[in-house]
Amino acid sequence: MAGICDIEVVVFDVLGTLVDEASGVRAALRDALPAADDAALDELLTVWQQHVEFEQQRIGQGHRAYVNSEIIDGAAARRVADRAGFADPATIAQLATAGRRLPAWSDSVAGLERLAQQFPVLALSNASRAALLRLAAHAGLRWHQALSAETVLAYKPAPEVYELAIATAGCPAERVLMVAAHSWDLRAAQATGMRTAYLQRPVGDPPTSSDIFDGRFDGLDELVTALTAR
Repeated sequence: MAGICDIEVVVFDVLGTLVDEASGVRAALRDALPAADDAALDELLTVWQQHVEFEQQRIGQGHRAYVNSEIIDGAAARRVADRAGFADPATIAQLATAGRRLPAWSDSVAGLERLAQQFPVLALSNASRAALLRLAAHAGLRWHQALSAETVLAYKPAPEVYELAIATAGCPAERVLMVAAHSWDLRAAQATGMRTAYLQRPVGDPPTSSDIFDGRFDGLDELVTALTAR
């Protein structure tokens, strides 16, 4: 695709884009509550997701001092435990670390492996440094460097998170490609001058009719082929 033919560095969102965050948290909820039915698990997953989103927004709006994703996940686990009616500390602690054990999408491992042979690949995530380290080991993901929003004490879509990736890439922003399954993520990257590619996933934030990204891809294989066919 001509729109991404002059890229030097590829930056990937992780949660939702390279790993299936929702199913990973749901599996952790199943482990904590093996007798729960699907409807109950879906409800608790929503509780978890809404808490995480709300707290990250509070931080972004300046209503709360920055804390990393593991602190927020720990609070989400306690909120879920309160809703579900369990109080075992070991179970809550295990649930709180669900973000370290998320499964990769079926094309993520091979796609990153192919891409990393020709491009510097960065991960850029709201996940903490510790969570990213363990998540990469668990899911078998290959990148050359993982960048956590924790470094700049902010959460995407704060511009300083994307500026961290641009500075690390060491080249002009227009030669850095941000890949994500979330259009809100790509819009924020676009605002800092980065190029953008939407990667379709079963869950995510699809583009609207007004979004103009440099590429849209049905899977990681398609993206890698477009980047490497030159």
